[in-house]
Amino acid sequence: MKLSDYGTFPASIPVIAEDELFLYPFMISPLFLSDENNIEAATRAIEESTLVIVCPTKPSKEGERKFESLYDAGVVGSIMRKVALPDGRVKVLFQGLARAKVSSKVEDNPLVVNVDIIEATNVDSLKIDAILEIVREKVRTLSSVSNYFPPDLLRTIEENHDHNRIIDLICSTIKLKKDQAYGLFVESNTEKRFLDLIEHLIDEIEANKLQKEIRSKVHTHIEQVNKEYFLKEQLKQIQKELGSDTSRDEEMDEYRNKLAAKKDKMSEEAYKEVNKQIERFSRMHPDSSDASMTQTYLDWVLSIPFGEESKRALKISDVENQLDKDHFSLEKPKERVAEFFAVKELMELRGVKGNSGAILCFSGPPGVGKTSLANSIAKALKRPLVRIALGGLEDVNELRGHRRTYVGAMPGRITQGLIDAKKMNPVIVLDEIDKVSKTGRGDPTAALLEILDPEQNKEFRDYYLNFNIDLTKVIFIATANDVGRIPAPLRDRMEFITISSYTPQEKFEIALRYLIPQELKKHGLKKSEVSISNPALKELIHSYTREAGVRNLRRRIANMCRKVAREVLEKPEITKVSLTLKNLKDYFDKTVFEIEKTTKVPVVGVVNGLAWTAVGGDVLKIESIRIKGKGTMQLTGSLGEVMKESARIAFSVVKTLIDTKKLKIDVKNIPLTLKEREDAANVDASEVYKRYDLHVHVPDGATPKDGPSAGIAMVSAISSILSSRKIRSEIAMTGEVSLSGDVLPIGGLREKLIAAHKAGMSKVLIPLKNLERDLEDIPKEVRDSLEIIGVSRVEEVLDYILV
Repeated sequence: MKLSDYGTFPASIPVIAEDELFLYPFMISPLFLSDENNIEAATRAIEESTLVIVCPTKPSKEGERKFESLYDAGVVGSIMRKVALPDGRVKVLFQGLARAKVSSKVEDNPLVVNVDIIEATNVDSLKIDAILEIVREKVRTLSSVSNYFPPDLLRTIEENHDHNRIIDLICSTIKLKKDQAYGLFVESNTEKRFLDLIEHLIDEIEANKLQKEIRSKVHTHIEQVNKEYFLKEQLKQIQKELGSDTSRDEEMDEYRNKLAAKKDKMSEEAYKEVNKQIERFSRMHPDSSDASMTQTYLDWVLSIPFGEESKRALKISDVENQLDKDHFSLEKPKERVAEFFAVKELMELRGVKGNSGAILCFSGPPGVGKTSLANSIAKALKRPLVRIALGGLEDVNELRGHRRTYVGAMPGRITQGLIDAKKMNPVIVLDEIDKVSKTGRGDPTAALLEILDPEQNKEFRDYYLNFNIDLTKVIFIATANDVGRIPAPLRDRMEFITISSYTPQEKFEIALRYLIPQELKKHGLKKSEVSISNPALKELIHSYTREAGVRNLRRRIANMCRKVAREVLEKPEITKVSLTLKNLKDYFDKTVFEIEKTTKVPVVGVVNGLAWTAVGGDVLKIESIRIKGKGTMQLTGSLGEVMKESARIAFSVVKTLIDTKKLKIDVKNIPLTLKEREDAANVDASEVYKRYDLHVHVPDGATPKDGPSAGIAMVSAISSILSSRKIRSEIAMTGEVSLSGDVLPIGGLREKLIAAHKAGMSKVLIPLKNLERDLEDIPKEVRDSLEIIGVSRVEEVLDYILV
């Protein structure tokens, strides 16, 4: 098929836009069309038996089908075949006939343009032939350094005499950019086309030479590496066959040298065990599972810092200074810690060997500074701190280590702590010792007995190590929230230092001295950028936190710092943010439920009891009412068994007081018949508790309440409702009552009195024995604000509270 079969040019023909290929005349190429305009152009060409021009798209306009996005030149040719594919595309077989240039657009959809054939201009044939020989020489050179030209194509280039056909063949073979290919394509001067092609061929030759050189170097390097690896593997196998594996010997020598360096510092038992395992390991096949297990054991055991200790001399003054620097108040705990280390320092000075006494255990509510006290001790002694969290620990092997026969066996946490500390005398904090669980996998508290007993821990045995370790140089400090949950044998090994609730004034000082400066630093704020007034800080402590410690107070201050940091960034004109009572609500979400202030108005049947909770003290309103009935009593308010017993004992005590006429009952308060009222003088006072049913309730029923300290409060509430006498609402009380009417001592007095202080009480009734024994533990500001009265009998209580 020839160009002359389709008429003369210039002519208007459809356009097929091609994104990827740059076609040349005399090429028969399959084209896959997905664009609707291209498919319509191909369809029109077949239906009207016309030619089409395939124009490449410009690189920056790839994918577009506008006239401006196409090069103004392409290959004119015919569509030999058209096939629809299952995926919606159309495959056409295109035969190129001649180069053509686009002159103008005729119409869109499909795109039709005016084209004219690019004719080669007449040139000097001798000069062209000479240039052609140079081109053929460059092609031969390029084919020697690349795989662009197969033999058939080289033969065609050598034997063909159509100059432009040779140029098209070479251009379609070498890698040209679209702009370069376009420049060669539209050029009509054959001589210039050849000269431009020679430049591109020279560039390709240089590029391919460089690539070939790099590939050769890489290949040589890979061959060398493979050769070395192969020779090394051969050498290893030969050495194994001869029994002279040097790497294995080096490894064994390293283990022996490590053991020799530690020999003088470790016990004879430990040395024998480790040496036995090294010799055993040397006889094992390196690929066996036992060898891997033994090697892991040796790595662990030779990491233990035998004989390595912190050399800093123990000074009690350093401990005291560090505790005073890091903690406000806590005089009693700090004094006991100082005494503990004073004994240790004295023993060191006088050369007395042995352990200095019990293990310290800080007990108290969350957030009061138990763990931070241990951190301060480690800082003062310049010893590494190891924290072992015991909360939820169930498996005894976590402490003692797993036996080496188990898969994944490893030393216990105590041994791992020594390895991490790299010293044999660190400070080890056993956190949450009251939350250790006993399960079918053993009782971890039994293992703790050996660890914490000064008489036993000098020979603590780790199951994984299979020899004893001396823990006498370790300073163990435990922390607990509830001492009652610790088993009695373990409690016997420890000395408890109780850290109680902070008073509002103590919280104020802690916030001012520690919390606010620390949080400002953490949040990138300067002291000059934030100020909080004293009344605002006191209101924050009183209305926005409810806790024994200061952890939530720290969170609230951190929340404030985040808001201030955002304000500083968003409003650069603000140089200082001041928090006062007026704008406090802008920085804090909402107040929390706090102890309600007392109302000073006497009420019948309502008494203020004091209770101890995990978050400090609280004031419990105990309410009672009477209903006509048969003398029964109903208790509500989610009370525990102990409080229910207290209520029943209190009811019996009040009955006794009524029977013995120590609690006077007005006959008017007894529901009598008409006949009984006529003879009221002969009505027994006991009828008051026989003809009424009592209902005693402690509000906030969703919170479980239990404990032995509500006895006298129950007596007061029942006495008030039966005698119809009002109770002074500015008085609070705590104390257990016996069946004979004695007031028994209670615990948690500090927290309870702090709660009474917060509630604005003026008087507090406490057991007389507590007044004699525990009053010195109460903060001075609380003692000054309350009239604390000791009582020993319930009659005294009723004299104070009944109006």
